[in-house]
Amino acid sequence: MKLSELKPAKGATHNSKRIGRGQGSGKGGTATRGTKGAQARAGYEHKIGFEGGQMPIQRRVPKFGFKNPTRVEYTAVNVSALQALSERIGKTEIGLDEIKLAGLAGPKELVKVLGNGEISAALTVTADAFSSSAVSKIEAAGGKAIVIG
Repeated sequence: MKLSELKPAKGATHNSKRIGRGQGSGKGGTATRGTKGAQARAGYEHKIGFEGGQMPIQRRVPKFGFKNPTRVEYTAVNVSALQALSERIGKTEIGLDEIKLAGLAGPKELVKVLGNGEISAALTVTADAFSSSAVSKIEAAGGKAIVIG
């Protein structure tokens, strides 16, 4: 057997329907396009979302709310998670690098420390933002909260 002798299995291929080749084809006249309208014409291209002149759904559905284009989004890290991280790595100085390496935040995310949970170790924590309760808990334990930028 040679590559030039390969053929599809018997019955696996079909002749394509020759559209628009007269009445004898069984698809003559309108050539499977239906009757009239833009889609029956040659060169028809529809706009995305066009519904034949009916008001498109994008314009029918009510819009509400406000999307702030300058919103700053933080990843929340609780003081209890910092306490556990400090015990795990054995450090009292926790910066953004340690938090991101531990998987508490993504590599390009901003970090905000929140005051949920308890903290007993005197930690020096460096982050992008702190809640007031987090600052008070860290300082009550004898630590420092340092804000970057």
